[in-house]
Amino acid sequence: MNPYVLAILLSSLGMGTTLTFASSHWLLAWMGLEINTLAITPLMAQQHHPRAVEATTKYFLTQATAAAMILFAATTNAWVTGEWDINNLSHPIASTMMITALALKVGLAPMHFWLPEVLQGLDLLTGLILSTWQKLAPFALIIQVAPTIDPLMLTLLGLLSTLIGGWGGLNQTQIRKILAYSSIAHMGWMIIILQHAPQLTMLAFGMYIFMTSAAFLSLKLASATKISTLTTMWSKTPVLASTTALALLSLGGLPPLTGFMPKWLILQEMAKQELPLTATIMALAALLSLYFYLRLCYAMTLTISPNTTNATTPWRIKTTQSTTALALSTMIALGLLPITPAILALVT
Repeated sequence: MNPYVLAILLSSLGMGTTLTFASSHWLLAWMGLEINTLAITPLMAQQHHPRAVEATTKYFLTQATAAAMILFAATTNAWVTGEWDINNLSHPIASTMMITALALKVGLAPMHFWLPEVLQGLDLLTGLILSTWQKLAPFALIIQVAPTIDPLMLTLLGLLSTLIGGWGGLNQTQIRKILAYSSIAHMGWMIIILQHAPQLTMLAFGMYIFMTSAAFLSLKLASATKISTLTTMWSKTPVLASTTALALLSLGGLPPLTGFMPKWLILQEMAKQELPLTATIMALAALLSLYFYLRLCYAMTLTISPNTTNATTPWRIKTTQSTTALALSTMIALGLLPITPAILALVT
């Protein structure tokens, strides 16, 4: 892709998200979401592969539907109450329609159906943008409208997302689909605590971005898109295989890795809010996700390629890819648990 075109598209991505963050009017927020969608569409289809074009079409149609629902919900609220302000979404029909549209935008269950299919057709870097940056703007709107949403609906969205995100990833062989279901499960953890402690939602989202970045960038460096590809990773790049396995376990929420922090704090807050049954279901649903992360780690670190090769091993050859972002995100994804009190004090 022409570097000037790429620069315009990436700056449009940033501008769309910033516009949604900064706006207090529904039309401006909607405009930011539309700029976001239109900017990432060419990036998704840049490979000109039928699978990439199919994924782009599915993504565009889904996002267009969600954007139409957002506009319709905002118009309905303005018609009934005379208010276009984001914080004054007071009509129950409009607020229900809005949370449904935003859930479709970020891929919350049961509006998750498009995410695994779309992510499967993308390059790993574009998939990383879709899994992290593209969720920022809709999630900012979800946090703002959460006080007006029925608490039962938010709880159901969270529980369904963690359960479907766990079950859906169990029988997958494609890593991108597994990471898509992982994303759905993590979104469920963020939504479930939103009504009680929004700061924990933002903390969980920040940690999710770093852990997912570490996983995607590691897989990009190893050129791995299938579980079968991972089986030769240890003999090729042992250090990268170790850090990738730890990043995946961090996504699963195992101590002493960073991923344990948001799950621990969310379960603690739910216990404080006297929701022991919901907390128990969430903890058990996390075990489903942990199973497929362990499956990836097993393939990566405990299997060795049956063939011996006489070629120079890839880890002895200098890579042309920049590894600064990978090193930074991996460090954050693995080592922040000891400073949990400081981070908690910062966000609260």
